[in-house]
Amino acid sequence: MRRPERHTEAAGRTVTRRALVVGASQLAMIGALGWRMQSMQVEQAEDYRLLAEENRVNIRLLPPARGNIFDVNGVPLAVNEQNYRIVMVREDAGDVDATLARLQQIVDIDDETIASAREEVMRLSPFVPVTIADRVSWEDISRVTVNAPALPGITAEVGLSRFYPRGSDTAHVVGYVGPVSDYDLAQIDDQDPLLQIPKFQIGKTGVENKLEQQLRGSAGNRRIEVNALGRVMRELDRHEGEPGADIQLTIDSALQSYTEARLEGESASVVVIDLANGDLRAIASAPTFDPNLFVRGISVADWTGLNENIYRPLSAKTVQGAYPPGSTFKMMTALAALEAGVIDAEETVYCPGYHDVGGTRFHCWRRGGHGNINLHESLKQSCDVYYYDVAQRVGIEAMAAMARKFGLGERHDVPMSAVSAGIVPDRAWKAESRGEDWRIGDTVNASIGQGYVLTSPIQLAIMTARIATGRIVTPRLIHTIDGVEQPSGLGESLGLNENLMRRIRASMSDVVNHQRGTGYGARIVMDGYRMAGKSGTSQVRRITAEERARGVISNADLPWERRDHALWVNFAPVEAPRYAVSVVVEHGGGGSSAAAPIGRDVTLQAMFGGEPPLEAYPSNVRGTIEAQQARIRDFVPPGMRTGERA
Repeated sequence: MRRPERHTEAAGRTVTRRALVVGASQLAMIGALGWRMQSMQVEQAEDYRLLAEENRVNIRLLPPARGNIFDVNGVPLAVNEQNYRIVMVREDAGDVDATLARLQQIVDIDDETIASAREEVMRLSPFVPVTIADRVSWEDISRVTVNAPALPGITAEVGLSRFYPRGSDTAHVVGYVGPVSDYDLAQIDDQDPLLQIPKFQIGKTGVENKLEQQLRGSAGNRRIEVNALGRVMRELDRHEGEPGADIQLTIDSALQSYTEARLEGESASVVVIDLANGDLRAIASAPTFDPNLFVRGISVADWTGLNENIYRPLSAKTVQGAYPPGSTFKMMTALAALEAGVIDAEETVYCPGYHDVGGTRFHCWRRGGHGNINLHESLKQSCDVYYYDVAQRVGIEAMAAMARKFGLGERHDVPMSAVSAGIVPDRAWKAESRGEDWRIGDTVNASIGQGYVLTSPIQLAIMTARIATGRIVTPRLIHTIDGVEQPSGLGESLGLNENLMRRIRASMSDVVNHQRGTGYGARIVMDGYRMAGKSGTSQVRRITAEERARGVISNADLPWERRDHALWVNFAPVEAPRYAVSVVVEHGGGGSSAAAPIGRDVTLQAMFGGEPPLEAYPSNVRGTIEAQQARIRDFVPPGMRTGERA
């Protein structure tokens, strides 16, 4: 039956609409697919190419060359040397145990090293290269290279390792580097990816540690192509990192070497400051140690020997040590009293050998006393009673303020490890730290550098430098960083009465150059080189009344650790000071006998730029000095004996 014409037209319109909808949908889908293909192939092509290449391209960090460290004359103190090492990447190694076993058959590596390396390989990400053996020979590297097909994931590399050419001479100053530890990572707020490289070395102590950021540099990287087995096929590209900054210290390594040699056999420290700019020319602690031992991995025997030595060779005594300054503090008490106007320089105090304070007897070092004595004589002969009396008049607050003005009780900004602030006590300090009131006996003890007063050798050198110049001399250890000179440490005027300062300097001169001075035996006799100084002897034990009654036990009859500390400070030449020196000999006994000769010898070495003539010494010690100089010539390496410059 034929359909009506109107039905045919309606059906045609319906088909046409459906065709248009379907066609439009198809066109939209084709357009979306085309847009997506264009986006993936053109706009995102690089991203997808990299995703695909992750199966064949590895990116590895390139550690930068660490900055070198030099002395003030350009002598290398810390440098980098090439070394060969064997590295494993777990992702490429397959069976780690089997590969390590084959490596051990090819290269002589002990079981302990292999076990330690395996633990690190399994602990870290499979992409991270782990050093299996360091400082291996060229022959071992050749064997690894020849047997590469049997050692998947194992590669031989050439790297840089730290080396300290001066060895123990500058160990406490320069410090040393060592592998990054979990403890280091916990202490360092640093996201540098270099720190994640196993056995990457960072500064552990000294300048190496304090200037780590400048010395480290920044990482580079390289892209390497590997085959399906993970074997390196070729290097695609390389971007070298930025090497660390070179650091030049103010230390004169010739003087430093001499000083270390002069301190041989002692537990002692010496600091030498150049008064023209505050530069530290020598900062020596004895005994010392070889920092190269730590770079290469110190043995248990070596570590035990250093750690259990009662002379504490690992301690930088110059900045870490805190000692009662003894009579070297008397200049602070005298200046506080003079500035406050409570004494006149010519006023005398009677010294019968003791001073009574509230029923307690404080003794002078000279049992029979000094009689009537003024300021000048009190310093020259180091009378204790004079300072007991003066301290009661001026008070601890003025004494403490003067001591701080001269750099005591301050943690100075020197890039060395564990710098001590020492203690300059006052009423507030005792209330806060001890929970007790200040007593007059505390003031009396403090007046001669005993009681609660503690100072470091570097603080004593700074104090002496400020006495010699009348300026706020601050210590400078870093001369330049990448050639840029660091600020001078000369400083502004102290603002003290120069006439009073001259009196103190004249008294210190007579300590050494007058026959009745306590340091006369350590004098310099050559005109133009004479020095001014002050000795100190600080007790480490309490002498009871019973012991005084029957006779004080001499230091020589006591165990070493119960003997007094010997201290000495000086500046020279007297007429135009160039250097300030401090010396502390732990448990050395008397400052004049044990510490002053060291100060004289180091001062002469600094002023002459090398070995001084025998004529600079008193005639009665020239034979001893000649033998001493011969010994030190054997100790100090050639080229560093007479101030020769590299």
